Amino acid sequence: MPISINDLKSAAGRSYRTMAATTLNEAHAKRVQTAFLCHSHRDEDLAKGLQVLLAEGGWQLYIDWQDNQMPDQPTKTTANKIKQKINELNWFIFLATPNSTSSRWCPWEIGFADSTKPNDQIVIVPTTDASGKWYGNEYLQLYQQITIASGGGLAAFPPGQNSGGKFIKYL
Repeated sequence: MPISINDLKSAAGRSYRTMAATTLNEAHAKRVQTAFLCHSHRDEDLAKGLQVLLAEGGWQLYIDWQDNQMPDQPTKTTANKIKQKINELNWFIFLATPNSTSSRWCPWEIGFADSTKPNDQIVIVPTTDASGKWYGNEYLQLYQQITIASGGGLAAFPPGQNSGGKFIKYL
């Protein structure tokens, strides 16, 4: 089942005990899964909520606006740093919301990830609004999805399937 926008907003307000590593090498040494989050900056609260949910599953999520080395305004340097992070981190996660699917940067980021990362390391997090409307474009259905598994907990499922998934802590 897709993650509701309200659930992400609720998770953003929770505190969590982080397993965050201070460096990428430390994260790899601790066998912490690392992921780049592709999202719209208009969805800051949703990004924070997903960060909490993934941290509860043992993952470390990179969000570009939390990186003090990113330029304040998008430039060529921004694009190069984003490319570097996408390549360095284990996973690429696309948070599918109305804002990200209409963004100019998000399609560019997933296009770059698609050309440089193995397909099984790209995942979509589909969301639904209060009326149950699902957000995502057709091309997003090419990738596995992280959703809420029956019985609770986040799991990754193959494209177009809602069975045969793996809980994220086992990826």
